[in-house]
Amino acid sequence: MASVGLDQVKEYYGKILKGNRDLKSDACCTTEVIPAHHREIISQIDDEILTKFYGCGSPIPLALDGCVVVDLGCGTGRDAYLASKLVGPEGRVIGVDMTDEQLDVANRHIGNQMNRFGFLRSNVEFRKGYIEDLRDVGIEDNSVDVIISNCVINLSPDKEAVFSEIFRVLKPGGELYFSDVFTGRRVPDSVRKDPVLYGECLGGAMYIEDFRRLLCDLGKSDFRVVSKSRINLEDPEIEAKAGMVDFYSITIRAFKLDTLEDICEDYGQTAVYQGTIQESPHAFALDDHHKFIAGKPTLVCGNTASMIQDTRFGRHFDVRGDRLTHYGPFDCSPAAGRSDENEDLGGACC
Repeated sequence: MASVGLDQVKEYYGKILKGNRDLKSDACCTTEVIPAHHREIISQIDDEILTKFYGCGSPIPLALDGCVVVDLGCGTGRDAYLASKLVGPEGRVIGVDMTDEQLDVANRHIGNQMNRFGFLRSNVEFRKGYIEDLRDVGIEDNSVDVIISNCVINLSPDKEAVFSEIFRVLKPGGELYFSDVFTGRRVPDSVRKDPVLYGECLGGAMYIEDFRRLLCDLGKSDFRVVSKSRINLEDPEIEAKAGMVDFYSITIRAFKLDTLEDICEDYGQTAVYQGTIQESPHAFALDDHHKFIAGKPTLVCGNTASMIQDTRFGRHFDVRGDRLTHYGPFDCSPAAGRSDENEDLGGACC
């Protein structure tokens, strides 16, 4: 059975919902703690943009200065404007959305937001289109440094097309960093067909293992979970309809790298974070179990080495070693649980 169509999603977000207080669950509400430097920027964003913002995470990665960023399903533009401040006057942000009412809000605040950020010219634009077809909105192959999205991909009826487009437009070494709703089991047809559950970001949520398989089919065999939290449905009617499906807000990062393997392999490599990212001088968190302390050598698998060496993070790390010698699978257990002679170096993998 088919899920809810895009026209119904546009109706829900364009006409039915008047603001984030109209949501019936917290699936499309941010539950993560927003970093202090992000909160400072958000305080400069117009109230109308914030009131009509729908999102389930805080998918804005570090080290965006000068980057080209695309925000998929940008809505009224909160994350796009946040990113525009972070990329600075030499960077550029493109917001893509299919809903006229949302884009109207985003567009009419461009001038005011640029003034508040102190930019002489706009570094952000909003384009109407579908995230399943970024070519139609003029985004070329290998042209984007970072793609962000906040609780939107679940609403797409063709997720394979979305992720195919993402990796088409990303530059080699580019990053997908997004928050969305995932499940611990496949969503039944009764949930997928319900317009309210779909609009609340529940009906179209992906089973996390199906997401993993989809990325593997696209040649991206390793992604990282940055954060994960259980979603409380709260509304008794929605909870009854959802049944035993468990929903999670998960923030994920994945890179366009050809060097990633399907399991973590040990090549005897170490990485040292230089502490040179302005917002994070003391430590850098790649994911929920890789925290690099500035100046401290850390054992890493080949995939992790690629993620921090062959991307925009490369100038912030000193990665030592190569892939000439292979030592077998990388020990993925937490460092505290190991008793090998290199325990003091730390390190873990997915």
